[in-house]
Amino acid sequence: MAKKIPSDAEQTGAKLYIESTLLRIAGALFCHDAKRAPLQTQEIELNRGSMEKHISIRPDPKLGQPGPLAHKIFVALIKKHSDYGRPVAKEIHFTRREIGRLIGRKHWGGRDSEQLARALHEIHYTFVKTHFKTAGGAFAEHSFSVFPEILIERREFASDPIEACTITLAQPIISSLVDEHFTCLNHSMMQDFGTIGQALYMRTFFHFANLYNGVNGSQLSLQKRYDDICRDWLGGLSVHRQKSTIVRNQLGPHLDKLVAAGFLASFDLEKAKRDSGFVVTFRPGHAFFDDFDRFYRRGARTTSPAVTSSQETKEPLRFAYLFAEKRTGLPVSSIAYVNSKDVETARQMLTEISIEDAAAFVDFALAAAKNTNFDVQTLGGLRQYLALFKSRQTSEISIREKTADWQRVETLKNAYESYRRQEAEALFATLPAEERQAIDQLARSSANGYRGSLQEAMTDTKRRQITIERYGYRIKSAEEWASLAQAS
Repeated sequence: MAKKIPSDAEQTGAKLYIESTLLRIAGALFCHDAKRAPLQTQEIELNRGSMEKHISIRPDPKLGQPGPLAHKIFVALIKKHSDYGRPVAKEIHFTRREIGRLIGRKHWGGRDSEQLARALHEIHYTFVKTHFKTAGGAFAEHSFSVFPEILIERREFASDPIEACTITLAQPIISSLVDEHFTCLNHSMMQDFGTIGQALYMRTFFHFANLYNGVNGSQLSLQKRYDDICRDWLGGLSVHRQKSTIVRNQLGPHLDKLVAAGFLASFDLEKAKRDSGFVVTFRPGHAFFDDFDRFYRRGARTTSPAVTSSQETKEPLRFAYLFAEKRTGLPVSSIAYVNSKDVETARQMLTEISIEDAAAFVDFALAAAKNTNFDVQTLGGLRQYLALFKSRQTSEISIREKTADWQRVETLKNAYESYRRQEAEALFATLPAEERQAIDQLARSSANGYRGSLQEAMTDTKRRQITIERYGYRIKSAEEWASLAQAS
């Protein structure tokens, strides 16, 4: 596991934080061959035979394995999530301009939009199962989708380009990030590499960071079987038998870029000693040591604020999806998109009500519309009920406040009465014997009409009442008792 990440305000924009298990999954999750990716539907297994580290990845049988574009989008989204800082956000929101810029698309049209939608769903429909050992020593399994929920906004029709999107991250990933199980990477450097170069960079940095102790830099190296790299780091990339093919046409050009960037000092591809395969040896360059020192030297993660407020971005989209869900009766997972008009209406409504009140408002407004046989088709159709809903909210708040005030008064009243009873009993015990006998006779005479235990209870009550009538001036008034109670 990588060491903790320091505060480094000057370099925040260059950093990408990726959760450690997600980094391992990403290597096998994404196929970097665009032609093969849609055909790769078989289950992928990592660390087979290990009960503590075994991971299985099952691509969607229709979409296949997430491809190179999905990897680009994945890196872009993880970068944006990194920029949110602390506390760890559960969702990532982006507009089409943001995602286009992050993946290098200067223009954005219908084709780009559908490629984005497909890539997101390739990740969404891929099923991951991890096996691990709990803190208590038991063996456990955790099954999840990396992106369990995707909310999409289109201008009006299903054929319109995507305008914005909100992605939910899997809860195991969020929990692990909260526990600070992550690695810090140089996103600025990564942008100069292709997807294969990015994948090689992420895994080698992760391993170098675990091996480096601050003094072993000159001896530091990492060896990995070539076929394991193709399977575990590069999502099942074709394994070649000729060294020249690997160096000239496959991994070599990408590794050369890592060397040119200074991240690697060198790499070697040599035949394995025990079989006909190959082994790649990686040696870190000055850029790795510079980044390691910059990212890890203090041991605390940078906590940068989110670049935009949630009310301006993801909350309106979620509000629009909530309306669509309640209007149609369909679950969110069955709703392909919501239109920009509803999202803009939601944004305006959220200036008057909170996102926490959105569900109650939609329920109230849809019920009111049904009473008048109004077939609501857009969120704007519910705007007419907003003032009435807010008025009802105000009334309910007033009632709750009055109820709370009454309850406070009753609680104080009951507490004071309890105090008076205790004081009366204590006072009775201090009176002369003749006075106690006289009060007791009056109390028993008043309770003669009762029988059994009820007679005894009524006698006690009357005894306290008579004592208070005669000697109540010795007991603190309600105002005096309240003042003392408040002071204490």
